[in-house]
Amino acid sequence: MLPLGEEELYDLLGAAAGRLAAAGVAVHWPRELTRGLTATAVVRPAPGTAADNFDFFKTEELLEFRWQLAFGDQADDPLTEAELDLLAEAHRPVVRLRDQWVLVDPALVRKARKRDLGLLDPVDALSVALTGTAEVDGEQVPAVPVGALARLRERVTGDLDVPAPPPGLHATLRDYQLKGLAWLDRMTSLGLGGCLADDMGLGKTITVIALHLHRGGSAPTLVVCPASLLGNWQREIERFAPGEPVRRFHGTGRTLTGLTGGFVLTTYGTMRTSAPELAAQKWGLVVADEAQHVKNPYAATAKALRTIPSPARVALTGTPVENNLSELWALLDWTTPGLLGPLKAFRARHARLVEGGDPSGSGADDEALDRLARLVRPFLLRRKKSDPGIAPELPPKTETDHPVTLTREQTSLYEAVVRETLARIEASDGMARRGLVMKLLMALKQICNHPAQYLKDGMLTTRTGRPRSGKLELLDELLDTILAESESAGAVLIFTQYVEMARLLEAHMAARGIVSQLLHGGTPVARREEMVDRFQSGEVPVFLLSLKAAGTGLNLTRAGHVIHYDRWWNPAVE
Repeated sequence: MLPLGEEELYDLLGAAAGRLAAAGVAVHWPRELTRGLTATAVVRPAPGTAADNFDFFKTEELLEFRWQLAFGDQADDPLTEAELDLLAEAHRPVVRLRDQWVLVDPALVRKARKRDLGLLDPVDALSVALTGTAEVDGEQVPAVPVGALARLRERVTGDLDVPAPPPGLHATLRDYQLKGLAWLDRMTSLGLGGCLADDMGLGKTITVIALHLHRGGSAPTLVVCPASLLGNWQREIERFAPGEPVRRFHGTGRTLTGLTGGFVLTTYGTMRTSAPELAAQKWGLVVADEAQHVKNPYAATAKALRTIPSPARVALTGTPVENNLSELWALLDWTTPGLLGPLKAFRARHARLVEGGDPSGSGADDEALDRLARLVRPFLLRRKKSDPGIAPELPPKTETDHPVTLTREQTSLYEAVVRETLARIEASDGMARRGLVMKLLMALKQICNHPAQYLKDGMLTTRTGRPRSGKLELLDELLDTILAESESAGAVLIFTQYVEMARLLEAHMAARGIVSQLLHGGTPVARREEMVDRFQSGEVPVFLLSLKAAGTGLNLTRAGHVIHYDRWWNPAVE
């Protein structure tokens, strides 16, 4: 054994190494010498902050973002500042650390020299903590939270403590609704907010009513919703929380004077025009129901909603994403401002990679998708009726597709429109060509509904009384069967995306002597509530509805059947 001094060791690792290799001499180093250092990007409260008393959401201080180095098997015992300084000043291939020699990686030396990566505000730091990655010099690198930030991550991602139903709630919550209440309570108690994106019909309204009762306090809850849902919200509150006052802030004479608690219900339109008055009121909770109405962050309605302060915000929607991820950004940036960063940065960092795929063109970037999922998962609770834990608690549902044969008139009209439009498409280009394609699809959907919708001639049958539409003929057959059922089951909702088609159906029902009513976007609020009551009471067996105006948020529990006369062909909307 030949002992080596410090200078001899440096020489052996330096100039002598090349000569030995050229001579075919292999040099084997002790395992302790080759035990490597690892570098991890960490986010933590700045030195001097009392870690145990660090209130993440009330601090205005920035958090440190820096490189932390440690031996591979001692991640919980990182190098001290003095040790990092020693490593940063190393100009030789080995350095003495903690009474042992360590081979020096030039990349780690650079990290030790430039270990401070900057400062992060609390929301950006939370994003790093949840995704486990951070951007350094244009690249995504692993990152870990330390101290209070790590504890916060555990709180928002850990198991839920399911509470007992709150006093004052006159209802029995299903298990999944109790879990939804627990999740909303956790997020709002942290001052974070969230988006409850359960499927329609799973009880988002009653869950929010339970949340209001569970939170207690004297500050009222503001619910912003489409006009058609004002009556439903009031009925649900009066039914399930009869002790809570309910006030409508809508129409002439609306006022917030004397408000002490309970619920305030308003529409998106009223909220937009009365935002300053609503913003001056102290709220305990602000709820945006059917929150897809504010999916465009640049629209006046979305901007007005953002001006209303609240310690907690909850978005309710069954369709958090209808077209693109910018809609998800708009919802979560309202519930937890800044969580996803500026929209432009979100599009570049997440949305484009997920929507457009990776640069190789092989489809969605799985790594980017996973990173986005880790970031938004704590702030968005999405349950479907088909989920294993939910389906057993729901009554059975049967879906049936009914193929329809076009009438001879429909077939001829269909072929003529296709032939004429394809010729025009062939002669066009650019946006004009694209516009013709969309126009063709719209025309064909109308022809399949009924020739009278496309031709606008108002004739439901031929002059000899024969049906002009295969769809309408099938609808008659379905209605004959449905209306022959018992009173409780013989009630039906008929949806169409076209108001003009709904009017044709209304006229057809009247001609057949079938009592029906039509709700569309132009129906006044008071009239809508009256129509819902008439249907629920059994006075009207057939309810015709415009899909956009009435496709969400109405509790029409008497219906035993739902017919989609035409399809939107957007799964999120349907």
